[in-house]
Amino acid sequence: MAKGQNPVRRVLMAGVALAALSACDDFDFDLRDNGGGFDTTRAVQDLPNRPRPDDRGVISYPNYQVVVARRDDTIRGIAIRLGLDANELAEYNGIEPDTILRRDEIIALPTRVTEPSPATGADGTGPIQPFDVAAVATTALNRADAAGGVTATPLAPAATATPVAATPVAPDAPRGVEPIRHQVARGETAFSISRLYSVPVADIAEWNGLDSQFTIREGQFLLIPQGGTAPVATPAAVVTEPGVGTETPVPPSATTPLPTVAPAVATPVAPPAPDLGTPAPTETTASRFVAPVQGSIIRGYAPGSNDGVDFGVAAGTDVKAADGGTVAAVTTDTSGGSIVVIKHSDGLLTVYTQMDSLTVSKNENVSRGQTIGKVRAAETPFLHFEVRRGLQSVDPTDFLP
Repeated sequence: MAKGQNPVRRVLMAGVALAALSACDDFDFDLRDNGGGFDTTRAVQDLPNRPRPDDRGVISYPNYQVVVARRDDTIRGIAIRLGLDANELAEYNGIEPDTILRRDEIIALPTRVTEPSPATGADGTGPIQPFDVAAVATTALNRADAAGGVTATPLAPAATATPVAATPVAPDAPRGVEPIRHQVARGETAFSISRLYSVPVADIAEWNGLDSQFTIREGQFLLIPQGGTAPVATPAAVVTEPGVGTETPVPPSATTPLPTVAPAVATPVAPPAPDLGTPAPTETTASRFVAPVQGSIIRGYAPGSNDGVDFGVAAGTDVKAADGGTVAAVTTDTSGGSIVVIKHSDGLLTVYTQMDSLTVSKNENVSRGQTIGKVRAAETPFLHFEVRRGLQSVDPTDFLP
């Protein structure tokens, strides 16, 4: 995969277009459209809310702690509030100590601080603990026994294992589900991380205080909420050997001879029409879109690994809008490359990346063939181009001359 290409296949239409898709009755929350089998739609629709931090902004989990930034907070301010080294905290989160943070932005702590308690404004004492599955199972068995009894089959005793010391849990410790803590790598976007964990990008944004453009930075820590409902697996279809399990029908000709059919009368063949030549295709009939650049395709469409095509062109080449429409999003990936998404009248989206020197901005109307930027300089310069129908990518060559 070409350098810088990875984030592009997941950047769609930022806030407005994604919200419109989410409002559809048949929107695929699972984002995989796999036609059956393992499905996580129920899980991502049943995500928990982010726990409330204590008065210091601290949320404590068994394996790590984070701080929820306040309005106009900085890394230095958080470090002073918690008695930490500002430079160490800033380096751990990939940000400068005096950068003003967004409200509700998540800052990961490199070391543990004093656990939340009612004294710090928390709902309980100690880190958030996972739900006690054993207690839930015991309650369920007790209810089943009261309803009519439970039949159990004795099993052979298991081999004796070395006991593991359990971490003491305060009786009033809050309960919940520990989210995954993901550190953003170069080239990742909120959309790529959303697809990686099968969690809606809106939930990731809400949990981590992202802005309307879902902007993230390299080295940033994100909390990935985990669903409260287990994924539902569709029962697998029964597969049998050919001819087994299905009775072969007896053909009618086995008992009743086929009727005699009179020979068909030959139809006169019309003389060939004179060759008047093939008319040259016009721009309005040849293709849905015009090519954004004139160059060879150096990497083809491969859903899942390359959701578009790459044109090999020189750095500084003008990039054209494939058709008229409205600029739905203008953003950058973590390597600094510009990304432009254009929404067209028939609901199709075109995505352009590996650009700089943009000449358009969000919500601006563009015309077919209008220059929107230039190909970015790189060791091997190229333009990455996608066509999408909603969240689903389609082969751009089906729409190009």
